[in-house]
Amino acid sequence: MAANVAQIERELAETRDSLTEPGRAPTLRTSVMTHLAWVPPEWEEAAERTLAGLAERHPSRTILLFPQPNEPDSLDMDASLQSFPFGDKAVCAEVVRVRLCGERARHPASVVTPLLVADLPVFCRWRGPPPFDEVFDELVGVVDRLIVDSTEWPSDTLSQGYGELAQRFDRTAVSDIAWARTERWRRMLASAWPFEAQEISVRSTYAQALLLAGWLRSRLGHDVAIEHEPADVLVSVHVDGAAIDAPPGEAPPSSDLLSDELDRFTRDRIYEESVRAAAS
Repeated sequence: MAANVAQIERELAETRDSLTEPGRAPTLRTSVMTHLAWVPPEWEEAAERTLAGLAERHPSRTILLFPQPNEPDSLDMDASLQSFPFGDKAVCAEVVRVRLCGERARHPASVVTPLLVADLPVFCRWRGPPPFDEVFDELVGVVDRLIVDSTEWPSDTLSQGYGELAQRFDRTAVSDIAWARTERWRRMLASAWPFEAQEISVRSTYAQALLLAGWLRSRLGHDVAIEHEPADVLVSVHVDGAAIDAPPGEAPPSSDLLSDELDRFTRDRIYEESVRAAAS
């Protein structure tokens, strides 16, 4: 375990050197971003699976932050490399795992900032429902894009959560994987227009139903009532009782959706307007 940034940097450099075979070009650090992930204990396994699914698509310095506020104050860090062949060279992605215990979990920016790769964009994937507190705002203040999945938020506070999230839109660009999962259905809805859309009936997660209704409200300029039937994925959509054709093909996995969000660098105004409408 490393206790400071200098030790982490030295550990990563030594690991890169150890991966270089005699007579071959050195293993190159090819980070295109810093990818933070805030990972409470109940999300650790899911976060590691998603990281594995990203593979070489986004070579980056990934910093996994594991908050443990109820543990005695300490800071533990370890580093590893993922290496991928690239012609006669190898490229590598860096993974830094940080356990923030006690007071360290309440002030993550002081730990994160020295680990950021200079002059590269910074993305943060926040797992689970954000507390919208000082800890959350500290990380929002150091990232270029915040990525959430509002499907992970409790249904009974979802509208309130959207309202809180909307207050941060002017501070950083925001992506929502729940919104990305509705994209195929939004295309089908757009192709089925015109319709009056007094009511939308959705069999899906509650987040997807709220976002689709918010999208219609923001686009059509009037209220749209929601009828929601719970499901783990978006199964069906009806507008004013008429079924919308299902999009072709299979829905992409979470790692693909996250990968797509890591390619975006600007604000999504339509998403922002939909979230504000979903919160109202």
